[in-house]
Amino acid sequence: MTRRVSFGTVLTVAMLFSRTAVVRAHSGPPYPILSNRIVGAYDISIWSDPDSTDDTTAAGKFWVVLEPSGRGGSIPSATRADVTIRPLDRPGQARTGQANPVDGSASRQFVALLLDHEGPFAVQVHVDGPLGRADVETKVDATYDLRPAPLLLVVYIFPFVAIGALWVKVLMRRRRAGAPPP
Repeated sequence: MTRRVSFGTVLTVAMLFSRTAVVRAHSGPPYPILSNRIVGAYDISIWSDPDSTDDTTAAGKFWVVLEPSGRGGSIPSATRADVTIRPLDRPGQARTGQANPVDGSASRQFVALLLDHEGPFAVQVHVDGPLGRADVETKVDATYDLRPAPLLLVVYIFPFVAIGALWVKVLMRRRRAGAPPP
């Protein structure tokens, strides 16, 4: 019992004093880069999944969420949003794309743009429609998608499963032999 307590104590102390590294990678669902900015007749939010790529695929995803500001109602179907990105950390060309309605709703629009390197990008959204015009700016940090392929997950997990299986085998052998567990 003393060994278990001392090992647990050492493990707890090691975990408490271990430092965590700041990781700027994005590997998950979209997140808001601008929330509820009221400009003109619009309440604008921008969500992003800012994955950068080296193979010229447009993996930087942007969702523009529009709501009427303060007076209720809905966003007219003729409302369109354009998203423009440009790198902030080096010279580079701006890329613009017109967002398309998601499920036919002008209140949620989507566009994918090429983020060709990791780093900060300026994001500008221009909204134009029957309720008027609106422009907002924000920024996002593009990162490479760090999720491993599903096959690699199996490779990474295999050693832990194998060691666990061997441990269970040893425990079962000791139980059959009548020896006390460690």
